[in-house]
Formats: sequence, C-alpha cells, structure tokens
Amino acid sequence: MISKLPKVTDSIFTIMSRLSHEQNALNLSQGFPNFPADPILKDLLVRAIQEDKNQYAPMPGLMSLRVAISNMTQQQHHAFYHPESEICLTAGATQGIFSAIQAMVHSGDEVILFTPAYDCYEPAIQLAGGKAVPIAMTLPDFGIDWQEVRDKITSKTKMIVINTPHNPSGNMLTHEDMEELQEIVVNNNLLLLSDEVYEHISFDGREHLSAARYEGLRDRSFITGSFGKTFHVTGWKMGFCLAPKHFMKEFYKVHQYVVYCVNHPVQDAIAHYIQEPHRYRELGAFYQRKRDLFLNLIKGSKFTFTPAHGSYFQLLDYSRITKEPDVDFARRLTIEHKIASIPISVFMNGQDPKMLRFCFAKKDEEIIAAAKILNSL
Repeated sequence: MISKLPKVTDSIFTIMSRLSHEQNALNLSQGFPNFPADPILKDLLVRAIQEDKNQYAPMPGLMSLRVAISNMTQQQHHAFYHPESEICLTAGATQGIFSAIQAMVHSGDEVILFTPAYDCYEPAIQLAGGKAVPIAMTLPDFGIDWQEVRDKITSKTKMIVINTPHNPSGNMLTHEDMEELQEIVVNNNLLLLSDEVYEHISFDGREHLSAARYEGLRDRSFITGSFGKTFHVTGWKMGFCLAPKHFMKEFYKVHQYVVYCVNHPVQDAIAHYIQEPHRYRELGAFYQRKRDLFLNLIKGSKFTFTPAHGSYFQLLDYSRITKEPDVDFARRLTIEHKIASIPISVFMNGQDPKMLRFCFAKKDEEIIAAAKILNSL
C-alpha cells in the first residue's frame, strides 16, 4: 500500500500525553482545560437533549447559533457575516481548517505557513495535492519577516495560513503585521486562512486583531473559531468558520460530505449560552490570572521566558539548564520529574530554540505543583 501521508505518525501531543499517563506525570502538554465547564452550560446541554433536539441539525448549523455568531463578530470586530450564507458550524476548528483547504487548494498549489505551526495544516494541504511552503518565524520574538514572505511568493502561491494568538508561542499579530499581510494578500490575489481559535484569550490590554477587521483580508479569508477552547469544552468539538458567500459556497460542498452537520444539542446549548457576551469577554482576564500565577511562581527558576501575549500556552527557555535537544529533555522531564510538556522543534523543520511549551489551562493546584517541580531543576 502507498500511503497518502507517508511522513505522518502519532502527533507529539499523542506521544507526550501517552507518556504522561504512563508515568503518572502532571500533563501540561496537551492543550485542554482540566477544570469543569460552567454548570449553566452543562444544564443547557441536558435541557436540549431532554427537549429531544437529538436529530440532524441543518447542514451549516442551527440558525439561532449562526445569528449569535454573526452578532458576536459584529460586536467584537465590526464585521458582518450573513447568518444564512457566510457562517458554518464545524466539528471543531480542525475540521473547519481541513474543509477550507480541501475546498480551495488544488493540485500543485503552494500554501505559505509559519513555523512553528499547528500540526493539522500541512497534512490537509498535502491531501489536497498542494505543497506547504514553511517560513520560520523570527526568534526569539516569534515574529514574521514580511519581506521573506514576499520573496517566497510564486505564480503557484494560492493561500497563506496564519494563527493569532499563536500556538505554541502565545504571540499575537499587531496592526502593523495585519497591514503588511493585507498588502501582500491583496496585491498577489491570494486567499487567507486565519486560525483564530484563541481569539478571546489575550493579555495585558492587548486586543485580538481578527482578519475580519481588515476589508482586504475579510474579502479573501476563511476564519476559524472554537467554542471548545472558549468555553472549556474541547471534548464537545464545536467550532465555526466564517467566509464570504462565494467562498462559503465551496466550503459547504466539502463540509456536507465530511460531516454533513455537527452535534445538534451542543449547538442549541451554545446558542443560548452565548447570548451573555461576558461569558467570552471575561476569558482573557480569567487566563491572565493563571498565566501570572504560573510565571510568578517560577520567576526564581533557571527557566527564562517572555510572558505570552495570548492563548493558554507559555514557552519556557531551558538553555540555562541543559543543552539537550528539546525532545530528549521533554521526555526526561516526564519520566524523571513527572511533568509533561511539548517540545516545539517538531514544528520547526529541525530548528531547536531550546524551548518547551507548557499549558496553564489547569487547576490552580496543578499549576502550583508544576511550578514546584520546575523550580527544583
């Protein structure tokens, strides 16, 4: 058999979580909250099930939730997406990313992405017959060299993929970045896929700048979001995609044959829950407290860091502790010290900046226990 994805094996998230489980270690590797969801949201889901909202939802999603997403986007980013034709509910943001790439990328097309990049992008590009063109982010700030982007564009370039707030660095694109991106996308007639799953998690007064805010980008973009990330229910696998009508028409063609529709009672619960905007607007402050707790506890350690601007991940530089490759050090930390993290070199085409990614979307007692271990190194 000839594999369509010959280089794809278990992801580093699967590997580290499995090792963490085997070693009974604190799992700060995989990016999911380990504290309960809001009881109100859980009760809304129970109510939806008891009201027998258990059959197929409409293919693009419940109209009530699409209207709520349209209103949220208008309030947050001053951009209107029509609920009937420009919004689709997806089985997590990953399915939205996959479907957008399958809908628009043709055989031989090139897609620019920035490394370290979330690991679902490149396989989706390959399955569409495209070629991923990775551009390394600048270190140590994890910025983007826009001149290098211009230099990498060819007659085959079809799409650029961005992720802000960024996983794994926690960096956020600035207004100047978005202006540069817009100029490149418009002048070269490109598409943009903007992964914005951490859009509500930004710190220190920073504001998430969605592609939806920039007319030149909005007209050429697929934007993906995640209710699983936002409301601490990653296991519900509920995301959404925004795009102009003519792009969404192509997206629907793929979506209907990948999943057709997504979980009906979960959609109903979120449609009611999202009516209170404070439930997502207060998320940044909620996670900033956890970030600050983590960083204050380890400020006397040998790790060095730049506080994350957003997301619920923090990179720690361990170069004052050891010169080991990050994969080896992450494995040793898990086995010998019982704390699991993610080495980021696996997303950087061999570059190893001697940094590990830790998820602080955890109960406070686990953050405190993790800090105690890190301070002992």
